Amino acid sequence: MNKTVKFIWDHFEEVLAGAFIVVTTVLVLVNVFLRYFMNTGLYWSEEVVTSCFVWSVFLGAASAYKRGTHLGVDILVEKLPAGARNVVRLLVQLVLLFTNAYLLYLSIVFVGLSYIKPTAVLGVSSAWVSSSLIVGFGLMTLYSVMHLITCIRGMAGKTEEGKGEA
Repeated sequence: MNKTVKFIWDHFEEVLAGAFIVVTTVLVLVNVFLRYFMNTGLYWSEEVVTSCFVWSVFLGAASAYKRGTHLGVDILVEKLPAGARNVVRLLVQLVLLFTNAYLLYLSIVFVGLSYIKPTAVLGVSSAWVSSSLIVGFGLMTLYSVMHLITCIRGMAGKTEEGKGEA
């Protein structure tokens, strides 16, 4: 597989979020220029900018969750013995999985309710913006499952290593 294609596949959330941020920035700059120097503006830009920003936020959140770069305070967990630490980590992964899955469910319900409501300026379905919730929390739920599997495998691997040393 080509390096560029592999990079985009491995980082598609960041690539898409970056594209949405670029669109957001360019539209804001163009609109500022038009307002201050041409006494006109793009009447639809605020709606598009808001939509692109919302998409970039939820894709960025999914990316940060995927890579484990959200802030966390684990000073107390690190003070626990190895066995208790593994149990706490497993419980945290389970809580995160159920939380993300529930938020995904709520997102689906929300998009279903917002589907018929058009946006104020462009008149497109609000579901276009709201579906960023489904994508974001769907990816976070998927990554929660992957993190949980990694956690369980890590615990099983350490258990097997511990048996071999005895």
